[in-house]
Amino acid sequence: MPATNGKIEHVFVLMLENRSYDHLLGFSPIEGADAATGLPTRANALTGSETNTWSGKTYQVATGAPYVMPVDPGHELRDVVAQLAGAGASYNPAGPFPNIDNSGYVANYAASGGGASPGDVMKCYAADNLPVINALAREFVLCDNWHASMPGPTWPNRMFVHAASSGGLDHSPTVLEIVQWESVQGFAFTNGTLFDRLAEGGQTRRLYGGDDFPMVAALKGIGLADVRRYENFAADLQQDQFPFTYVFIEPSYDVFHEYRSGNSQHPLGDVRRGEALIKSTYEAIRNSPHWDHSLLIVTWDEHGGFFDHGVPPAAPPPGDTAQFSVHNREGFRFDLYGPRVPALIVSPMIPKNLIDHRVYDHTSIPATVEALFDLPPMTARDRLANRLNTLLTLAEPRTDAPTSLPGAMEAGVSAVSAAAVKAMSPSVTRPQETVNQGNVPAVVHAAMQQQLALAPAARAAILERVKAIHTRAQAREYLLEVRQTTRPAKSASQGS
Repeated sequence: MPATNGKIEHVFVLMLENRSYDHLLGFSPIEGADAATGLPTRANALTGSETNTWSGKTYQVATGAPYVMPVDPGHELRDVVAQLAGAGASYNPAGPFPNIDNSGYVANYAASGGGASPGDVMKCYAADNLPVINALAREFVLCDNWHASMPGPTWPNRMFVHAASSGGLDHSPTVLEIVQWESVQGFAFTNGTLFDRLAEGGQTRRLYGGDDFPMVAALKGIGLADVRRYENFAADLQQDQFPFTYVFIEPSYDVFHEYRSGNSQHPLGDVRRGEALIKSTYEAIRNSPHWDHSLLIVTWDEHGGFFDHGVPPAAPPPGDTAQFSVHNREGFRFDLYGPRVPALIVSPMIPKNLIDHRVYDHTSIPATVEALFDLPPMTARDRLANRLNTLLTLAEPRTDAPTSLPGAMEAGVSAVSAAAVKAMSPSVTRPQETVNQGNVPAVVHAAMQQQLALAPAARAAILERVKAIHTRAQAREYLLEVRQTTRPAKSASQGS
């Protein structure tokens, strides 16, 4: 497979969960060269004076963020509006977005169940708390103006990575909604997905998941042969031939045990497990025979309700769906980016220690792939997005990139293995809680798509089976049931 422009043959994307830029890097004093001008610069970080006020008390940004949050901050569109514009602010589909002053993070967290320690969403990590992320930021490119694609939750933001659009979806769907989609034609995008574009252009894809059912597997057109367990990633890269142009990596979520043994960096899981995942992903690529022709993008799907002092700028609407489509519950116009998230751009074809202040969002990922492999854009959003291939300025690959990164902070990462955590809590937490939002419906959707691929003749029965899922315990039972058939089928399709 010839390298486009003689440089990049493989694009790897690792997308983690729910962390804002300031929360992870706001107190990291990172300096370097401006990616656009080459002049000395420093990352746009916190001054330390940023505050929120709630219930008569002022909460100031500070280090000391807990590795595991006691409560998951809200991050649906209504939550983000309140975080950005203050308690009581609301979104009017017919009017402008409320004035943004970033004053409502603490109040919204308290309203979401965090009243016992409301200042937690203002707390950030010091650089030595997250040695892996900080090492990559100093060694390659740190983007300090990368935004979620919309001010809302996980699923629509992840869809922008895959389709430069969320198809009008502006909320976390319920299990009933996904069954209704499949009862018609499934969740489809007007102009297809990046995976469709790659196939049309003669390029290949591979998806790695830390769990059996990564959310990307919910997309139409993703087959069983596309999805491989992450545990095979490093060994696959050691092969002389790695025939995949685009590789998307999802972490393990462990949604049924409060994310405790997952490595997605979801707020309820230990952030250090995600550090270990980033380290293993980088080192697998760096120490493979394919490093010289690789580009790795590490980012987070949305800010997760954590404070960020940046102001989201206006965004070009994708233009592929009507404002009030069937998926557009809140009437959002997709004309504003979400809060900032970190993004790390890694390649031996990029000079060391750059800081990029240009505006990016998740559609910069498909826009970059399209530019590298001569593929057409899908929507107005990726057509207009800034692209990362402009960072690939070296004539020859760097030889000084580290072969290993600092170890993730040990406590909570290697002392207790993921398998041990699951063994200690074998049953689902909050088993009778209704499944109505968050990541669980997305995971169920991915499982359902794989089951439909294996047994298309049983479509009606499968949809009825999923429609009967109302609680977390029922969802877990369904996933275990589907896994019994999909695991052997995946192994057979992939020859392993």
